[in-house]
Amino acid sequence: MRTERRLHRAPILLGLLLAALLLARPATAQGIGLEELREMMAWGTSSLVLLDQLEYAPQTDGAPVTLDAVGWYGGAYDRLWFRVEGEQLTTAWAGEVEAQLFYGRLVTPYWDALAGVRLDQRWGAGSPTRAHLAVGLTGLAPLRFELSPTLFLSHQGDLSARLEAEYQLLVTQRLAAVPEVELNAALQEVPAWGVGRGLNDVELGLRLRYEIVREVAPYVGVIWHRRLGSAADLARAEGEEAAETLFVVGVRLWR
Repeated sequence: MRTERRLHRAPILLGLLLAALLLARPATAQGIGLEELREMMAWGTSSLVLLDQLEYAPQTDGAPVTLDAVGWYGGAYDRLWFRVEGEQLTTAWAGEVEAQLFYGRLVTPYWDALAGVRLDQRWGAGSPTRAHLAVGLTGLAPLRFELSPTLFLSHQGDLSARLEAEYQLLVTQRLAAVPEVELNAALQEVPAWGVGRGLNDVELGLRLRYEIVREVAPYVGVIWHRRLGSAADLARAEGEEAAETLFVVGVRLWR
């Protein structure tokens, strides 16, 4: 009889023990401990190259082709990141590129901390170059917003900041609407680069893309860009508009 009672009590005691362990263990918002999550994510090295935007704005002065690419190589915790943004006019040999290289470290299940360098280069009328140290974050905010806040310190001591946010809204399994916003601000004015003090500009975009296959997705979109404050004054002094609306066609590729 005592043996049977012990057998009947065993599942109850085991359940109480498991409940106590779960209550005593730190957990994430999903109810999984951070150490368990790290063990689940302990895969080997892999890589990603995403050509997020390769697009053409035919109705804009110079009819530019723009490029926005990002990628990484590494594991779940440590990665080498790169970002490249560039523009080339199709009517003249003039353009610019911004290249960033980061070391990234997983700091929470959805966020990587980044530290690295950024290099800006222009060609055409003059070829200025400047370098920056850069620190930031990249990851997913609640509701699956992709956020990338970054701070930059140039080799001349100029401090600036950028916030990029993007959201992918699935209309169907292959059709997606992608709104995005970019804000740029600076602590000092840098006229040679069209940078003013304070909030410099805001860019809002909406692209509608169709995935022929997962790796290839052509799209159409509209972009509204507005320079603010002293950055707008610098643009007008160069004969440029403070605000513009662009219609673009492009393709998104990844591997």
